[in-house]
Amino acid sequence: MLDVTEDQPTPAYKRVLLKISGEALMGDQGYGLHPPTVQRIANEVKSVHDLGVEICMVIGGGNIFRGLSGSAQGMERTTADYMGMLATVMNALAMQSALEEMGVFTRVISAIRMDEVCEPYIRRRAVRHLEKKRVCIFAAGTGNPYFTTDTAGALRANEMACEAIFKGTKVDGIYDKDPVKFDDAVRYDSVTYDECLTKRLKVMDASAIALARDNNLPIIVFSLDEPGGFRGILAGEGTYTRVQG
Repeated sequence: MLDVTEDQPTPAYKRVLLKISGEALMGDQGYGLHPPTVQRIANEVKSVHDLGVEICMVIGGGNIFRGLSGSAQGMERTTADYMGMLATVMNALAMQSALEEMGVFTRVISAIRMDEVCEPYIRRRAVRHLEKKRVCIFAAGTGNPYFTTDTAGALRANEMACEAIFKGTKVDGIYDKDPVKFDDAVRYDSVTYDECLTKRLKVMDASAIALARDNNLPIIVFSLDEPGGFRGILAGEGTYTRVQG
């Protein structure tokens, strides 16, 4: 997958997008942000950044507000989705703060203009930030209701010409059923985009999978809870599932 020297691995991917859920920032809490968890994930990102990899991120907002859940409780769907987008901005700002405390220059770029706290999304400017080795955190989804942050991640990864999407989860890949509930769950080393759709494997939503498939963009599903897991995969190690054609 990549060439490894005795000193430091040379990653095969020069530019990647890391997609994580908002729930990943909760730690053991049932709601909100858990600062030690945010710092731990930021350290994972820094370890890959130190390899020279250009990184962009999309973080969900489910730890603060999930639009679909709000809609299910009677709230108008469009309003609920916009509230969810604002939650992603809060998470992005928290991650930016943690990364910059570690000396990693970071930009939060929002699909909804809020110039006092982050930059508006301008594709060429975002690409330039990546070229300057700044981590770009894309917030507020696509800026449109009815689209998930999974779809936003696939969209931004294609716009930024990323070579892969890294989907950080609580388990070390894709299983045929929930490994937390079923001891006989089987992990896939690799699956196709069409298998994800037809078998309804819980990787990303259908729109995101289709967008990745149409642009031949690999999706690497791995455990974000495994220390060094993100960097390890780029070093040719670790356990993960690869989604490709």
